[in-house]
Amino acid sequence: MTSTARPFLNRRLAEFGTTIFAEMSALALSTGAINLGQGFPDTDGPEEVREAAVRALRDGLGNQYPPGPGVPELRTAITTHQQRRYGLSYDPDREVLVTAGATEAIAASLLALLEPGDEVIALEPYYDSYAACIAMAGGRRVPVTLRPHDGSFRLDLDELRDAVTERTRLLLINTPHNPTGTVLTREELAAIAELAVERDLLVVTDEVYEHLVFDEAEHVPLATFPGMRERTVTIGSAGKTFSFTGWKVGWVTAAPELVTAVRSAKQYLTYVASGPFQYAVAEALALPESYFTAFRDDMLVKRNLLTAGLEEAGFRVFRPSGTYFVTTDIRPLGETDGFAFCRGLPERAGVVAIPNAVFYDHREEGAPFVRFAFCKRTSVLEEAVKRLRAAL
Repeated sequence: MTSTARPFLNRRLAEFGTTIFAEMSALALSTGAINLGQGFPDTDGPEEVREAAVRALRDGLGNQYPPGPGVPELRTAITTHQQRRYGLSYDPDREVLVTAGATEAIAASLLALLEPGDEVIALEPYYDSYAACIAMAGGRRVPVTLRPHDGSFRLDLDELRDAVTERTRLLLINTPHNPTGTVLTREELAAIAELAVERDLLVVTDEVYEHLVFDEAEHVPLATFPGMRERTVTIGSAGKTFSFTGWKVGWVTAAPELVTAVRSAKQYLTYVASGPFQYAVAEALALPESYFTAFRDDMLVKRNLLTAGLEEAGFRVFRPSGTYFVTTDIRPLGETDGFAFCRGLPERAGVVAIPNAVFYDHREEGAPFVRFAFCKRTSVLEEAVKRLRAAL
């Protein structure tokens, strides 16, 4: 290899390196530990949805390039879902774009809507791809930190308002929120909407956990608030709702001008993807309400199992109102460094978790917090809890 005076990786991405998920999953493999780090289920979703994918393959549906915006059946199913659930009406031909998972939807949205130097406000801690995608678009991320309050992580609306400057272009909102499990309330969302309208801001909302909301919480799309439909890019995904994360089927719904902009970027990323799976997801979105209720109820049982076990093991637990992650505080265990704790946990207890600090710009804010995933089989969670109790 020839030498060069300049690093091979461009400076926008130099700070990121290998993701923590790759590191911790490799630790799980090398130690035989139970992987409660990365957020993927260990069982497949509904058999009828899997069979729909097989049928599409056999019938030659999607085996060649599907249409750039997505197959018509899926775009129609997405608009039906948004109308039935939230009263949001979208034109399947002009206001829907199918993507290679929600991650591509985020990347394409930010690449399309940002100019170099634009500021993007994101709720910290944030899904790690947010920072990388903002950097690739040449934007500047401005974190607003969710902080512990009365057993959950809450947004300080005054801090959010103060973060907006003349250079702010976009708010990047995630609710239900990964990794904290916070679900923004109707009142919080109304305040965000008022701020966006007042300061003429675009908003990208990551709502992939919309069907995993527990207890008294409710998911309310930001696009339903006054003045928001025309300035909001809403992102959804099949992976989290139907437990087929490897299919990589996500989508964007937005006003025609916004969808056109996002599609202009997306066409030079994957162009198209997941052809046969798009037909299967169209059928999945039409499943009866009983599926969505049973899916949520199953995850609720698993949440309660894991949170109770973590408390018994000595963690301080922030019981999530949404997603399939639970954040814990390790300070009651006499620990303060989440990185060191998680790197040692596979050998110590045979369990893998993720240090929340990787989701922060302000690493010290996230230092004592550790995230576990409960989207696993009950027997796996029971064994993980048993190991943690014994070791800690």
